[in-house]
Amino acid sequence: MWGIRFTRSKLYAFSVFATAHLKEVHLKPNRYQSPIFETVGTTTKSIAITNPLNFRFSFQLSSFGTSNIDFPRESKDGSFDENSDNDNDNDNDNDDGEDSDDFDGNSVNGLSLSLDITRDVKKIMDIIRETSRNYLELKNKLEQCGATVSSELVVEVLSRVRHDWEVAFTFFLWARKQPDYALSLREYHTMISILAKMRKFDTAWTLIEEMRGGRAGPCLVTPQTLLIMIRRYCAVHDVGRAINTFYAYKKFKFDVGIEEFHSLLSALCRYKNVQDAEHLMFCNKDVFPFNTKSFNIILNGWCNVIGSPREAERVWTEMSKRGIRYDVVSYASIMSCYSKASNLNKVLKLFTQMKSRGIEPDRKVYNAVIHALAKARHVKEAINLLKVMEENGIAPNVVTYNSLIKPLCKARKIYEARQVFDEMLQKDLTPTIQTYHAFFRILRTGEEVFELLNKMRKMGCQPTNDTYIMLIRKFSRWCQFDNVFKLWNEMIENGVGPDRSSYIVLIHGLFLNGKLDEAYKYYMEMKEKQFLPEPKIDEMLQSWVSGKQFAESQVADLKNNQLLDNQLNNRNRVQSRKLDQEKDFLKEPETRRVVREKGFSFWEK
Repeated sequence: MWGIRFTRSKLYAFSVFATAHLKEVHLKPNRYQSPIFETVGTTTKSIAITNPLNFRFSFQLSSFGTSNIDFPRESKDGSFDENSDNDNDNDNDNDDGEDSDDFDGNSVNGLSLSLDITRDVKKIMDIIRETSRNYLELKNKLEQCGATVSSELVVEVLSRVRHDWEVAFTFFLWARKQPDYALSLREYHTMISILAKMRKFDTAWTLIEEMRGGRAGPCLVTPQTLLIMIRRYCAVHDVGRAINTFYAYKKFKFDVGIEEFHSLLSALCRYKNVQDAEHLMFCNKDVFPFNTKSFNIILNGWCNVIGSPREAERVWTEMSKRGIRYDVVSYASIMSCYSKASNLNKVLKLFTQMKSRGIEPDRKVYNAVIHALAKARHVKEAINLLKVMEENGIAPNVVTYNSLIKPLCKARKIYEARQVFDEMLQKDLTPTIQTYHAFFRILRTGEEVFELLNKMRKMGCQPTNDTYIMLIRKFSRWCQFDNVFKLWNEMIENGVGPDRSSYIVLIHGLFLNGKLDEAYKYYMEMKEKQFLPEPKIDEMLQSWVSGKQFAESQVADLKNNQLLDNQLNNRNRVQSRKLDQEKDFLKEPETRRVVREKGFSFWEK
C-alpha cells in the first residue's frame, strides 16, 4: 500500500510541477543509441600497442568482458521472443538501423529511380535468380544483359543481394569493368560493408588498398571507410583488430582526436563490448581526458544496449565521484533504462532531479517518461504529459507515439492504441516499422497479418528483415507453413533477405514441427552461403542426421536378415518335403503290382 501511495503522490506532484515549470528547450540529437547484435564469446588476451602519434595506448581485454555476459536474445540472431517485453525493438529518434551509418548514402531504397534504372535492376535480379549461385554463368549472362551501369544501379543491386557476398562481389567486379563507368566512394563503401559483415575482412582490406589509388589516381579512402571496418570488427567482438584499425587513421594521414576516439567507443558499445569500451576509456584518460560525452557513450551502452540498470547506476555514480557534469543526454539515457525496466519511481525521481538542477528536458526525456507511465498503466497521465510537452514547444515525434502504442498493445488495449495511431496520422507523422511491429505482435490470424502487411505497404512502409523474422516465427508456431514459405519467397523477391537470422528462425520452426528433411535442406543451403551456423541448431540437425543414418543402416540390415531368413526357410521347406516323402514312402505299404513276362518278374510301371 505504501508503494502505491508513494507512486500516486509522485504522479500528482509530477503533473503539477510539469504543468507549472516546463519550458521550451533546444533539441540535441543523441548519436549513441544503436541496435543490438549477436554475442560471441571472446578470449582473454592483453594488448599494448604503440600509437603512431607517439603516445602509448594500453588496453586489456578481460575474460569477464561484456561479450561473455548472457544478454537478452535479440532479433538479429534469429532468437528474439515476439512476446517479450525487453524493448529491444524501441526505436530512437535517430535509430538508423543496422547498416545505414556504415557508408555515406549507400542505399537508394526509398528514393525514386528512373524507369531505365528500374528496368535494368529487374533484369539483373532475374539473372541472379536464374543462375542459382553458378557464378561463371552469372558473369557470362551479365556480360550479355545490355544493362547501362550507373552508380544508382550498382548500389541498388548491391543492397538487394547484400546477404549473399559472393553474388554481390561477382556483380561488383563485373560492374567496375564496364566502359564509361568508374566506381565512386558510395559503391566501395557498400561492398566493403557487405564483405566485412560476412567476415571477409582480407577481401575488404584489398578493396581499401585499391581505393588508395596508387601514385596516379586520387585516394578515395575517408575516415568513414575505416569506421566501417571498426564497426564490423566490433560486431564480431574482435576488439584488438578494431583498435588496430583505429591506428590506421595515421597510416592514411587522418587526424586522430577525441572525436575519433568517441567513434571507437561508440562502435564498441553498439555491439555490446561495453565493458571493453569502459576499460579502454579509463586506460587512456591521459591521452583522451574524461568528459561528459565519453561517459555518456558508456552510460548509454549499459542503459540502452545491454539494458543493465545496476551497471548504469554504477557509471552514474562514477560520473558524480569524478566531477563529470550530467547533461540532458545523460538523463535521457538512464531514464530510458529505468523506463524499459518498468521502474516508474526512479524515472519520476530523475525527472524531478534534472529540473531542479536547471537541465531542461528534451524530447528523448519526455519519451522515456511517457513510455514508463504507459507501461505502468497510467495512460491518462502519459497523454497529459504529451500535451504538456506540446505546450512547452516540443513537438512529439513518431517515437513519442510509439512509446504510447507499444505498452497499449502489450496490455491488449487495442482500441486505445488505434486512437493514438489515428492521432499520429492526423499530425502528418508517418508510422515507422516499429509502430507496425507493435500491432503485429497482437494479431492472432493469418488474414489479419496479411491485411496489416498490405495496409503498411500502402502507407509507404516496407517490411524489413526483422518483420519477416517475426512473422515467420509466428506462423511456424501456428503450423501455417504455406504462409511461412509465402513470406520467405516474398522476402527473397524484395531483396530483403534471407540472412543468417532468417535461416535460423525458419530451420528452427521446421525442426520443431517435425519437418526434418526440409529443415536439413535449408540448413545445407545456409552453409552453402557461408553463414555461420547457430550452435544449437547445428547440434540438433547433426544428431538427427546421425540418427537417420543409423536407422537407415538398421533397416538395411533388417532387410538383409529377412532376405537370408527367407532363403533359409525356402531351403528348409524343400528338405522338409523330401523327408516327408521318404517318411510317407516307408510308412505306406507296397501297392505296385508285379508283372511276369517271358519268365521274368517286373514292377508295373
